[in-house]
Amino acid sequence: MRQSRWLSVLSGCTVLVCSGFLVLSAQDAVQLPVAHGECTYFGPQRETYVKLALRAMGRPGGSDQMLGRLTEQVTQALAYVPPGSPTYTYDQSQSAGSIDSYIWADFKAQGITPAPATTDWEFVRRVTLDLTGRIPTPQAVLTFVANTDPQKRAKLIDQLLAAPEWVDKWTMFYGDLLKNTVSFPSTGLIRFAAGRNAFYQYIHDSLANGKPYNQMANELVTVSATSTYDTGHANWLVGGWISNGPVQDTTDQMTANVADTFLGISNVNCLLCHNGRGHLDSISLWAANTTRYQAWQLSSYLSHTQIGRGYPDSTNKNVYYWSLQDNTKGYTNDYTLNTTTGNRPARVAPSGCKSGQPCYYVPPQYIFNGDAPKTGEDYRVALARDVTGDFQFARAAVNYLWAYFFGQGIVDPPDSFDPARLDPNNPPPAPWTLQPSNAKLLNALAAHFIQSGYDVKAMMREIVNSNTYQLSSRYPGNWSATYQNYFARKYVRRLWAEEIADAIMQSSGTTPLYKLTGFTDSGYPTFSYMMQLPDVVNAPSDGTMSPFLDSFLRGNRDDQPRKQDGSILQALNLMNSQVVEPRLQVTGTNASQLLVKNLSLGNTDLINTLFLSVLSRYPTPLEMDQALCQLGTQSAGTGMSCPMPANRTSAVQDLVWSLYNKVDFVFNY
Repeated sequence: MRQSRWLSVLSGCTVLVCSGFLVLSAQDAVQLPVAHGECTYFGPQRETYVKLALRAMGRPGGSDQMLGRLTEQVTQALAYVPPGSPTYTYDQSQSAGSIDSYIWADFKAQGITPAPATTDWEFVRRVTLDLTGRIPTPQAVLTFVANTDPQKRAKLIDQLLAAPEWVDKWTMFYGDLLKNTVSFPSTGLIRFAAGRNAFYQYIHDSLANGKPYNQMANELVTVSATSTYDTGHANWLVGGWISNGPVQDTTDQMTANVADTFLGISNVNCLLCHNGRGHLDSISLWAANTTRYQAWQLSSYLSHTQIGRGYPDSTNKNVYYWSLQDNTKGYTNDYTLNTTTGNRPARVAPSGCKSGQPCYYVPPQYIFNGDAPKTGEDYRVALARDVTGDFQFARAAVNYLWAYFFGQGIVDPPDSFDPARLDPNNPPPAPWTLQPSNAKLLNALAAHFIQSGYDVKAMMREIVNSNTYQLSSRYPGNWSATYQNYFARKYVRRLWAEEIADAIMQSSGTTPLYKLTGFTDSGYPTFSYMMQLPDVVNAPSDGTMSPFLDSFLRGNRDDQPRKQDGSILQALNLMNSQVVEPRLQVTGTNASQLLVKNLSLGNTDLINTLFLSVLSRYPTPLEMDQALCQLGTQSAGTGMSCPMPANRTSAVQDLVWSLYNKVDFVFNY
């Protein structure tokens, strides 16, 4: 364990990683007004149901305000950051139709004074982490801060969007959204490494080549394949496979995945079990007025789709790939009402209806506008046409991105859209209110996304160039919880598990080559950064990295979503783990090049270099005085007693360790 004296002299350490977003008491859990209480305990949507249920109880403080409180805690613990260059001016006169025009209209209407602009020091770290998952290099920070070009922020954004690291970061993001993983413990689905790898490659190459998002969605919904090892994107629909039930269970899960992923509507999954009335009345106005039969009509688009298995080695039935085909034997009828067992309630035809009669089958119909496949049109082609042509498709896509960059969606949770409460020109009846915190902005962003040709980078560029994104996380006045949904400050986010690990490697100058068993396709046999992992449940087989990543709640892309919550284990891993400790050594194969190359510097220059390399900033005057004192250098006028350390190298190692344990290393602010 490193010497604890550094934690006592350097403010803002990682005790704050114990702060979480969603802290619920047992009383909260038992009183949630959800007919199927199990929804609040199990499955990837459980936190969505909890948040929505707490709001229905009139208790937004149970979840909504956690982000604002966490931001307050983090910014109070942050040391003062030197101001950025004076070239950036903050102008509250916003261009019509821009993100800021909608946000500032709300500020004016609500009487909210927004936070000031973030400094250049903060901005370069914030945007580099958000777009690429990496911390900026010391030279990149100094060059950016010294730059007097008024357009330097926009130019930096373009540079980051063009970097290969952007592809790594957003392959991870969409890998989460599309749930690319080797196996699904909750259902028993196994893709195997070859299937996972092929899907990873599809996502990676789609982003690298600038494939429009609507094209990606179309391909994911319509793909046919004889082997998921060869056709990577076929693995997405296969992710809906459900064991131990009738085929309709799988059809329903594929349908729920389409609605959740591409329309942001998780309640379709509920409707595939029961009518909305009597179950979702307090959760969703739209769902409360929608029936199970209507959900079956949506599911019928996938009723002709068969998920099958094939074997690379016919003598080994334990290893297999999947196939995805339509209109094969047994898959030519529409959604059939003939089940009494399985993972969902029975699907029973009306009394007196017999097999072969029209009433026994449910024809496809798009649940949101009554559309149906054209004569002779493939069902999945029709579904993809309806989904990607739905304005809600664009709304959901931009809201997922907004939620990432701002910590919460304009509709939040991002997969909890209520289609009956989205139109600002047709508000819902009392006591319901519009669901988006800024419905006009959400619709404008969706329209811009469509106009750009569903260009993901263009949408990110619009978001991070906005003054709204570039607000400070520090709020100099009295912050009110009622400001939470108006984005009057930048909310902090705890770095992803992979980002923390990569920041340690990058800052220490140790870039070992890792190899992941089963991941050797298309030029990716080795990698140096965790952001290049194809799957969140894997890590190098060195026995140290995987537990470290897991402690930061990277999820499993099945029933455990990636989370921002903190824990004592996270703090302990940063204080004393085999990920951090070897990166503090000055000898050996993993020796920290940060230390090896800079130990000979004088104390002041050394301290400046260490802070800049790890935290992307220089130390404050107080931090400099404290660090100098611990290294045995008396700072004039401090009055501190500064004995010479018994071992300077050890004291420097302790200093670097303390920087990895500061709050501004763990959080992006």
